[in-house]
Amino acid sequence: MKVIKLALLDMNNNRANQGMRNIKEISQQFKETWSESVEITVFDVRYKNEVPNVDDFDIFISSGGPGNPHREGYEWEQKFADFLDTLWNHNKNSEQKKFCFLICHSFQMASIHWNLGNICKRKSYSFGVMPIHKTEDGEEDFLLKNLPEPFYAVDSRAFQFIEPNQKTLDEMGMKIVALEKVRPHIHLERAVMAIRFSDEIFGTQFHPEADPKGMLENLKEDKNREAMIENFGVEKYLETVDRIDDPDKIVLTQQQILPRFLANAAEQIMKEYEMA
Repeated sequence: MKVIKLALLDMNNNRANQGMRNIKEISQQFKETWSESVEITVFDVRYKNEVPNVDDFDIFISSGGPGNPHREGYEWEQKFADFLDTLWNHNKNSEQKKFCFLICHSFQMASIHWNLGNICKRKSYSFGVMPIHKTEDGEEDFLLKNLPEPFYAVDSRAFQFIEPNQKTLDEMGMKIVALEKVRPHIHLERAVMAIRFSDEIFGTQFHPEADPKGMLENLKEDKNREAMIENFGVEKYLETVDRIDDPDKIVLTQQQILPRFLANAAEQIMKEYEMA
């Protein structure tokens, strides 16, 4: 019997984080409902220099986290870069594919590593429930196609991905599948919010794992509350808090993206395993 091995990469640098709680809950739910046996292992990437061996796992989810996504000289940064290269090369050369989902900080680091665009600091910190717009490729992507246009997700970032390097994206077969909201009154390029890196690797700048409980917890932090009021104004902030558990907003996004990613990955893995 094939055991599906799932590795969770914790990028939070030993800070308490709602996102990691959400990722563990979604993974546990997948384990309890999937027809085959599932093993889940957590790796503390930044605090303990723990990075999974690609050969030992089938599926990887790498979390968001605080701080600068550009290299600062830590040992774990090279380990994570090597992990990305090993994963990419494995999928290029092997019939038994490995699947990976990269969230926020991990998404930014992968985008820098593959030189996909300009990952730079935002003028101000962004936090809130934001509309995310699908591109034409995003409309077709199975992870997003069950979501409305626009769909809503938790955005929490000091950095942004702008000025995509289209030549590199095309050469590597990558597709931009979501962009941030249109802001007609602000003359700034719209940030890239999700990329289909390959059939097996997907990444988002937003937090598809977020739930209302975590969002409300995060709003207890002054930085997040102030960022949200700065982004929306007090009235809109109160309305957003009021709508946080709307079934058609972040609740829907949480139910759709990561669970679909896990189910699809497991189905593909089982198919390849049975054919081998």
